[in-house]
Amino acid sequence: MGVAAQARALYICFILLVDDLTSPSLPDLLPELTSIWQETLNWQPTSEQETQFQRLYKLIIEGNRQLNLTRITDPKDFWEKHLWDSLRGIKLLLRREGGEGGDKGVREENISLSSPSSPSPPSSPSPPSPPSSPTSLTIIDIGTGAGFPGIPSAIALPNSTLYLLDSTRKKIVFVEQILAELNLLNVKTITGRAEEIGQQRSHRKRYDVALIRAVSNVTVCAEYALPLLKQGGLAVVYRGTWTDEENTALENAIQELGGKIESIDQFKTPLSHSDRTCLYLRKVAPTPPMYPRAIGIPTQKPL
Repeated sequence: MGVAAQARALYICFILLVDDLTSPSLPDLLPELTSIWQETLNWQPTSEQETQFQRLYKLIIEGNRQLNLTRITDPKDFWEKHLWDSLRGIKLLLRREGGEGGDKGVREENISLSSPSSPSPPSSPSPPSPPSSPTSLTIIDIGTGAGFPGIPSAIALPNSTLYLLDSTRKKIVFVEQILAELNLLNVKTITGRAEEIGQQRSHRKRYDVALIRAVSNVTVCAEYALPLLKQGGLAVVYRGTWTDEENTALENAIQELGGKIESIDQFKTPLSHSDRTCLYLRKVAPTPPMYPRAIGIPTQKPL
């Protein structure tokens, strides 16, 4: 090999080395915590769902470099605080479709809804009943952000249709890219405000389940969610800790919105043992037409 050829080979090696050192590293793999899925949710993802969760993690980490989507990037933290947390709120729905360890074949009549008018104490330890609709539910994620809890829910509930709502177009565009990459055909996106779509005939009283996570205080969450639900539908409100003051405020507001507190589920996350609460609000009567109020009013003047 001549001197020129040797120099060229060294130069190529140098460029490849620099490129390797300066290129952003790929994210680590998510942990495989099959036993925790089973122990805490009585459900396990299929191998296909595990692959989708891994791809979702990779896409979020890549998108995070441009959009600052989340501070939760460590694989274990992502698994617990985004994936597990999202699905813990819909634990009652997972057995309808089943994963590797779910209750496959459970018949619909065995998980029927209690009557909207039947009594159910707010602090009842028994879990809420899933909506008594066909296996395919219509679910809306209010304020989806980077796609949580909506995208993990769509992966875990392939027979249901998820609508992901956010007021920031840039986030919705990113979410749509993720949906295309994951080939999730059971998800649709909506750019808009909950106050606006809650007054639109195409969305009001349309949904079986409303998910709302990390959005404002609890009475605002209720005002956003209840108008969108069919009568008998269920709102799942994801919270951290839960206080007596919040409970009193919600009790005072929920009846005005046509709902009731069906269950308050307080628990610890499986890895970091952090406090979490899921509130299950049942729509038992029509929501008055004035709700939700105009943009900004629910947060400025909570019920």
